[in-house]
Amino acid sequence: MRAKKLRISFYTDTYLPAVDGVVRSISDFKRELEERGNTVYLITSGNAETKRIASREKNVIVTPSIKFKKYPQYSLSILPFMEIAKTRNADADIVHVHTPFVMGIYGIMSGRMRSVPVIWTFHTMFTNRDAINQYAPGNTMFKKLVMKHSWSYVKFIANRCDAVIAPTETIRKKLYGAGIRNVVVVPNGVNLKRFKREKSTALRRKLLKGDKWMVLYVGRLSKEKNIDTLISAAKILKEKRIKFVIVGDGPYAAHVKNRVLKLGLEDRFVFAGKITKGLVRYYNAADLLCLPSTFETQGIVCIESMACGTPVVGADYLALKEIIRNGKNGEKFRPKDPKDCARKIEKVINNVRSYRDCESTANRYSIKVATDQLLSLYGDLIEKRSRNKTKGR
Repeated sequence: MRAKKLRISFYTDTYLPAVDGVVRSISDFKRELEERGNTVYLITSGNAETKRIASREKNVIVTPSIKFKKYPQYSLSILPFMEIAKTRNADADIVHVHTPFVMGIYGIMSGRMRSVPVIWTFHTMFTNRDAINQYAPGNTMFKKLVMKHSWSYVKFIANRCDAVIAPTETIRKKLYGAGIRNVVVVPNGVNLKRFKREKSTALRRKLLKGDKWMVLYVGRLSKEKNIDTLISAAKILKEKRIKFVIVGDGPYAAHVKNRVLKLGLEDRFVFAGKITKGLVRYYNAADLLCLPSTFETQGIVCIESMACGTPVVGADYLALKEIIRNGKNGEKFRPKDPKDCARKIEKVINNVRSYRDCESTANRYSIKVATDQLLSLYGDLIEKRSRNKTKGR
């Protein structure tokens, strides 16, 4: 690892006030890198609230943007040349791209203009069919075109970067299978000072309202997260005195609430909305976290839950398949299978104290461990670039 303190430029199409795994990863890495004496410039698209937040933070530049109609909490940057020009004085040692769209492209351009290494973290499975159907603008023919060429676009971006970060080995293998070779595994870290065991009896009592068990969902309410599987499982478990607490918001929220009403489950569900502060209390109040998603490249909420000692029931797919270990820190169920999901939820609540490996799993994904790995990668790429420059003289 380099002893020199680095100047790093992050580029992202999503930042606060959006609350998701990508934003949490960016925020936690930025904070940890800065605490170690590095300088991090964050260049992002955003709205007026993003600009207000940026005014209270160090080295955050918000470019002029327009709302993404399919998902209003996100914005698309429009011609951010002036804002990017502001960072030239930063004289960055490395550029780290966190999204592959408008800001990602400008980040790659910026790195190439500066002749510094460029890294891209593959945070989300934007190649997922459900995600494309929900978010891609245009007609059916356009969506089919996007689906057909989405992995070609991944390769296009990857080939213009010095390295691609996969948050898990599962995703590294998936990228490798798509023909991408410059992939390194560096997990997104979780702040274990923030997410840890603590008493949340008052919140638990308030949410349960006389019920016995609490199943928590944390995340975006969108089709690709497969929350319909959880709702169907709740229908199967209707008589079990289980309260299902949903933390999050998103474009699928109205559908989710309507389906709960249609199935007569309104007394089984609590919709807590988007929680920006105090999320740790919800993890500690719950008996388990349920993640039916088949979209996860890592599943940061899975690690946050385990850090609080709360086991996870998740779909046996992608990153969750890698992180969850049956009988140890949770249980896996067949993807999109409500009956198996219900069966595994019941298994955990009947044996909740036997899942003793939650915190030890979370320790492997601490922000300190992840930042050590990230800095090591930064140093390797910077030194490689320096050697190549010397050879070219």
